[in-house]
Amino acid sequence: MNKKQAKDRLIIHIVTPFILLFICVGILIAAMIKPADKLKVYFNLAFMDNLKNTPDSASSGLIIKENDIISEYDGETFEEGEIVRPKFGEMYALLSAGAFESSIPVYWGSSSELYERGACQASSSAVIGDDGNTVISAHQDTFFAELDKIKTDDKIYLKTNYGEFEYTVKEIFVFNKKQSKYVSPSKTSKLTLYTCKKDVLGSSDERLAVVCEPTAKKFYNKAEEDKK
Repeated sequence: MNKKQAKDRLIIHIVTPFILLFICVGILIAAMIKPADKLKVYFNLAFMDNLKNTPDSASSGLIIKENDIISEYDGETFEEGEIVRPKFGEMYALLSAGAFESSIPVYWGSSSELYERGACQASSSAVIGDDGNTVISAHQDTFFAELDKIKTDDKIYLKTNYGEFEYTVKEIFVFNKKQSKYVSPSKTSKLTLYTCKKDVLGSSDERLAVVCEPTAKKFYNKAEEDKK
């Protein structure tokens, strides 16, 4: 074996471990992309930071309250009535639509624990049945997986223990997560449902929004001033 061949083999022996290391690191990084995105979904929630409304103690002392929502009410109803404001972490409504396979529980406020249990309503938004923008979001790979199946003029229903409310879909569009105007409080009464837009590579900065107008409401109790 001449000196040139010996030198070439020495270089190959030295370089090969580094090449193998580089390949292994590349495979590991690629394999971790999806889990990392999943973690971002649950800990960063993949939603707008200014709407999280999560108390600092949520991870250590969040009290989650499950309620049995009235599914069938056969008593007297009223067009205007008493609204009951929920507490943070309370499940206070059921959301249903033809596109959804089953009713979705709606929790007041947002945290990683609540997003695992259902849809979450921003506590800065209007309580269901009240005037303003009622903003509800959920993960696109769980409870709002069928949100993209909703069409204009579809009916959306929200049932609470103080009344039931019907909405009609008027707009469906995509917006960037920095465009907070779509999920901010408003003088116009509406229901805004949104989730991350599906992306095969992981989380996306785009949001799919379904905006509805209220078309019917039935309160189970009159407002206090109406009882006098």
